[in-house]
Amino acid sequence: MAVINFGGVEENVVKREEFPLEKAKEVLKDEVIAIIGYGVQGPAQALNLRDNGIPVIIGQAIEFKGDWDKAIRDGFVPGETLFSIEEAAKKATIIQYLVSDAAQRAVWPIIEPCLNEGDALYFSHGFSITYKEQTGVIPPSNIDVILAAPKGSGTSVRRNFLAGHGINSSYAVFQDYTGRAEERCIALGIGIGSGYLFPTTFENEVYSDLTGERGVLMGALAGIMDAQYEVLRENGHSPSEAFNETVEELTQSLIRLVDEQGMDWMFANCSATAQRGALDWKPRFRDATKPVFAKLYNSVKTGEETKVVLEKTSGADYKEKLEAELKAVRDSEIWATGAAVRSLRPHEAVIDSTVGTSGRGSN
Repeated sequence: MAVINFGGVEENVVKREEFPLEKAKEVLKDEVIAIIGYGVQGPAQALNLRDNGIPVIIGQAIEFKGDWDKAIRDGFVPGETLFSIEEAAKKATIIQYLVSDAAQRAVWPIIEPCLNEGDALYFSHGFSITYKEQTGVIPPSNIDVILAAPKGSGTSVRRNFLAGHGINSSYAVFQDYTGRAEERCIALGIGIGSGYLFPTTFENEVYSDLTGERGVLMGALAGIMDAQYEVLRENGHSPSEAFNETVEELTQSLIRLVDEQGMDWMFANCSATAQRGALDWKPRFRDATKPVFAKLYNSVKTGEETKVVLEKTSGADYKEKLEAELKAVRDSEIWATGAAVRSLRPHEAVIDSTVGTSGRGSN
């Protein structure tokens, strides 16, 4: 492991130079790896492993025809490398459990009997284990339980891999029965294309992940975009101007520079007017939103967020209600304007929606 200084705090990370792909392949050479769920993270991790020369099989419920057919289009062959969930789980020595959080609770009665002594159960989210009292996912004591969680959507995991630089992931060992749990975990993390891996726990992974998704990554971002757009529109600005100043400049210019150089660089390299205003208003937004984030984190830690997710997503009419919510967002003026703005961009990239844009799994 390499010791890296993160803002004055030293942490251990695993880099590909220290744990190269050839070592990962050696660690995994006698394993049968089954990817359970070909929805969001499943395709990216399966294809990255396969492209790295690490054989995988897929376990997918055939009634989810879109995911089953996608696996076939990606080169997995029914009866050879593509099976029902139960068939794949029975064949596996490592089960990568990549169905959605809600589906993990539903599918667990199928998975649990397929686990043999010394097998490994792999997650890309700490949800089911951390909230096991709610999910009922309680692994037997004679297996390894491990986690490698890419810090990005399935789309990003695949795209970054194809671009040759990977995406960073966290990793954790919840249960080490064989004495090889960490080695297996890191090997899989390298195999799925991680740029580097940093250690965490199942609890810390899910607490930070749920807070991030509801906060800066999506919920807070969408909320403050709505707020700024609405204020601009209420003050007479056109939809295109309000959208460009709220979303387009952020996503097409500034955030890319922040990614490359950092926020300090951004502050130092903008106009004096922008610089002064941003520095003056930053603490006001921090102070206004920090209590909301504290409330959010507490809701995650106490399991209240998990309760809401499991209750709402298990409803028979959930898909219909979800589509109504998404339609309301899609039809709102800000995002209808966004669709028009995007249509004006040359060579607009198309995102493969079947790979997914957030979360750790889907089925």
